[in-house]
Amino acid sequence: MMKTAIATMLSTTMLAGALATSAQAADVELSYWMWDGNQAPVYRKCADKFEAANPGIKISIKQDGWDNYWQTLTTGFVSGTAPDVFVNHLSRFPEFLANGVMVDLTEKIAADKVDMKAYLPGLAEAWNKDGQQFGLPKDWDTIAYAYNKKMLADAGVTEDDLRNMTWNPKDGGTFQQILAKLTIDKNGKRGNEEGFDPKNIEVYGLATNPADGYGQTQWSHFAASYGAKFIDQPWGTKYLYDDPKLAETLTWLRDLSLKHGFSVSQEQAGNLQAVGLFSAGKAALVPDGSWMINSYRDNTPFEFGFAPLAQGPEGRRSMFNGLADSIWSGSKHQDEAWKWVQYLGSAECQAIVGEAGVVFPARPEAAKLAEEAHKAKGLDVSAFTLLATPETTFPFPISDFGGEISTIFATAVSKVMLDQGDPTEILKTANDEVNNLF
Repeated sequence: MMKTAIATMLSTTMLAGALATSAQAADVELSYWMWDGNQAPVYRKCADKFEAANPGIKISIKQDGWDNYWQTLTTGFVSGTAPDVFVNHLSRFPEFLANGVMVDLTEKIAADKVDMKAYLPGLAEAWNKDGQQFGLPKDWDTIAYAYNKKMLADAGVTEDDLRNMTWNPKDGGTFQQILAKLTIDKNGKRGNEEGFDPKNIEVYGLATNPADGYGQTQWSHFAASYGAKFIDQPWGTKYLYDDPKLAETLTWLRDLSLKHGFSVSQEQAGNLQAVGLFSAGKAALVPDGSWMINSYRDNTPFEFGFAPLAQGPEGRRSMFNGLADSIWSGSKHQDEAWKWVQYLGSAECQAIVGEAGVVFPARPEAAKLAEEAHKAKGLDVSAFTLLATPETTFPFPISDFGGEISTIFATAVSKVMLDQGDPTEILKTANDEVNNLF
């Protein structure tokens, strides 16, 4: 009798242990990588909601700095240690596509009837090649000017003056006039005053990060507002950096620093980041991306605001970039990863992100929540949302050979900004080199 009872107890215990082991074995842990430290805690909230609704799936979030993120991710693709799901950037899309490291989501989207029109126009399309979708839209960004309110007031420039700035490459328009007023030399002379010394500057009217081959924050908005185009079409095979309008634009920007002294030079920008110069009170205006809003809010020791980009001959134009969540083709849990990616792009998760005010989510209603979150903290970010329309934005140039093209154009633009030759010839040579890749 006792033996039977013990046997029954042992059997029950073994069964319970087997069931527990089976349940543990059924659990799937998905790895999710991103580079933005501000967003990691917010997406942890999304992960907690997702896990509660999907027992058996756990989300492990890893965040790393921008440079190390891409190096580790690329190494992971090769070594087989990449994350199941990762935050993707358009500048890396062509390279990743060529190497087959992303899952085509097209059939999954169709099977689950995901509404791709729920996102801002252009965001989903950016991650589509030949009818195949390689990411669900995550968020978006545009460019605006951060400005020092006291410096504006001291120079006699109103915030309305800033909001209504015009620009052209001939004389710089009212934008250049404003920069002249905001720039102060070592002797206290402003750029519009007699005796101003452009070689010895105490406070610059404008600071940008070093100009690269795409100029997302530095120069692309000027060129596009003048009518310049960078590529014939998305995934095109003909770049247009030999457009005279681009040479004119970059020449004007070069002279703004090297001739007039109103802007930080390319050489100086390489040593000091623009946001650092701004926070230190060494620059009055900085063009920057909406992803930097919180950085300005948290690190600026004076009153500041955001103003729309200057209007060029073709109006205002901002590069429109959108991140996506992609699934690694080597993931052993692609079905579970798809559930997570779907949730990341869902109304619920995007609302959580929007309410946190860290970025502008891909869904319009969630982006509105982000704008309201900033407003509640006393910060008007409408300068960024103002330009988030198909009429006022242009896409990040994207094509095959992205890595090589980025290097070629970055070198060419840097040469122009450092005054190392004729801009027209430099850009034409680089453009020919790029187009020969195709």
